[in-house]
Amino acid sequence: MTAELVRGQNHTLPQTRLEIRVSAGTPVVAGATLGDENGTVRGTEWIAHPGSPQLPGLEVSRQAAADHRLAVDLDALPAPVHRVTVLLALPMGAGCPARFGAVAAPYVAVTGLDGTEIATFTLTGLDTESAVTALELYRRQGAWKVRAVGQGYAAGLAAMLADQGLPQAAELARTIQDAVTRATARSVAPPPPRTPDADRVGHGTGPVPPADRPRPSVAPPTAPEPLTEPTAPPPAATTGGPIDYAHPRRRAAAPPPPPPNTAPPAEPGRPAQPVAGDATGWSMDERLYNQIWGMFEDLARTTAAYRSAVDFAESRMDQELDRTLSDPRNRIGGAGDRAREQARAKRDELTARAREALDRDLAQLAAESAVVEPALPAAFAGWDNPVWHAYRVPMEIPMALRIGELHLPESPKLRIPLLVRLPLERGIWVDSGRTASEAAALMDTAQLRRLAMENAVAHAARLLAVYPADEFSVHVIDPAGSAAKALAPLVESGALAGPPAAGAGGVAAVLARLTRRVDLVQMAIRAGAADSLPPDLDTGEQLLIVNDFPHGFDDRAVTQLRYLADEGPSVGVHLLMVADREDASAYGPVLDPLWRSLLRITPVADDHLADPWVGHAWTYEPLRMPPGSRVLEQVLARVAAARRPRRV
Repeated sequence: MTAELVRGQNHTLPQTRLEIRVSAGTPVVAGATLGDENGTVRGTEWIAHPGSPQLPGLEVSRQAAADHRLAVDLDALPAPVHRVTVLLALPMGAGCPARFGAVAAPYVAVTGLDGTEIATFTLTGLDTESAVTALELYRRQGAWKVRAVGQGYAAGLAAMLADQGLPQAAELARTIQDAVTRATARSVAPPPPRTPDADRVGHGTGPVPPADRPRPSVAPPTAPEPLTEPTAPPPAATTGGPIDYAHPRRRAAAPPPPPPNTAPPAEPGRPAQPVAGDATGWSMDERLYNQIWGMFEDLARTTAAYRSAVDFAESRMDQELDRTLSDPRNRIGGAGDRAREQARAKRDELTARAREALDRDLAQLAAESAVVEPALPAAFAGWDNPVWHAYRVPMEIPMALRIGELHLPESPKLRIPLLVRLPLERGIWVDSGRTASEAAALMDTAQLRRLAMENAVAHAARLLAVYPADEFSVHVIDPAGSAAKALAPLVESGALAGPPAAGAGGVAAVLARLTRRVDLVQMAIRAGAADSLPPDLDTGEQLLIVNDFPHGFDDRAVTQLRYLADEGPSVGVHLLMVADREDASAYGPVLDPLWRSLLRITPVADDHLADPWVGHAWTYEPLRMPPGSRVLEQVLARVAAARRPRRV
């Protein structure tokens, strides 16, 4: 029976492997401290936080999220530890709430690995506090208990850490907030919930699955880490009336349930055969979108479960060996060898069982992927999908666009489409620098720059292809003209809004024109006077491709570029940068906000992206053209033929 705790109340814990689940309704930072028998935190090495998420027996989320799962193995904690204190804090930054009184009361549950709740605590009564000690697990006379605390701190995270006895609390609080900011920049944003009860696995960060969708067989131990729920950026403004910044495909009402599964019934004891579109949504495209996100989440969680099981098996073997070999009589002779063999055999058995469960889940997801991929619309499909050969210019904007594929080391052949919502909510940065990936190490700088620009051109072509005619324009800044060959498909097809801008004068002219557009549309929105926009203003969505940054940029141009990155997406102006961060190192931290505001992708395989649930490092694979294919040129030719002359 679940114990519903109030402040100060405690409850005995019946097991030592636990999850602490946090549901806050808004992104919060979750962490934990370890304390000795006197409650003393002996140093920063006894604190688990987003910048250092793992300690022996404890793992916390790597980023701010509305929902967390903290993994705790009380038997694996260091021997001096007698207390685990769970801390929550509001992240700092634009748009973040400043106090818990302005958001829903956080809900904390201590559960078993199977999700069974042992004790729960709702942190009511908070007001000006921006950090709170939620609960603590403590050991008393050999037994572990949980106590509801609910102690808030109006002075924030630094004050809460100082109360834990840490002398450098302010510095540590800054380190934690910096780690949260960095994690936000590298994470794939989850799809926003569509209804209050949209609950895939007990929290509102993902699409709603069909009731009979098979689930991964093992509950994951680590925390789901969605970012702040993204808001819909505006589509193109239109003259002659108010500017409507609601996505035409995003509805406020609850979507209908998925259609009945028309696949043949499964044999007893075997999962049902997957079908494409087996998710909720108003249209087939939305159902496919939700289904892909469901597959993404399932793969993340089942892999987390496997990794946790392997870690537990290794930890258990080490503990058994330590206990056995702590007796000097067992360190020599046959007793020690037998203990090692038994411990390793038990580890291998646990690992094999975990791999068996993982393989079963992977086979299920692979079968689902095999039926979903052929059913995808052009916006969701790779370049090798036959749907592109029947391409026609669409009449409306799709809800998302595929920009690559993701996979994990445990299942490199199972690829999950990486979809970003449309209109774009943040710019894209194609990193042309030498990254730590093996693929990048095998290429020289010139090859990487060429691949990065070809990748950017392909992304621009996809954006042009999925928007209706005359609702999307592409501008290019190529100061030195070094990308002429890569840009040839866009230039020769006539799909660009104008010739690529070269030299410092060309850079200044394009940036001035787009900055003016952002300013005018923002003023029209604030004044409620969309019909007063100049008639020569192109109110369609705009994409600016920037090559070789910061070559050709003076300080004013850099400031304008940062302004477009910050303010542009909200009024339909987006950045697609091809740059090596090292080339801009002379600007130092001035450009850090620019890099963080962009979604970083690479022209070669690289494991730099994190999922919004458990924070795995996923390998990103850029989309490739089939060898000898002319599909890019054919698509751009049809786009150009459907366009009328553009306003400057």
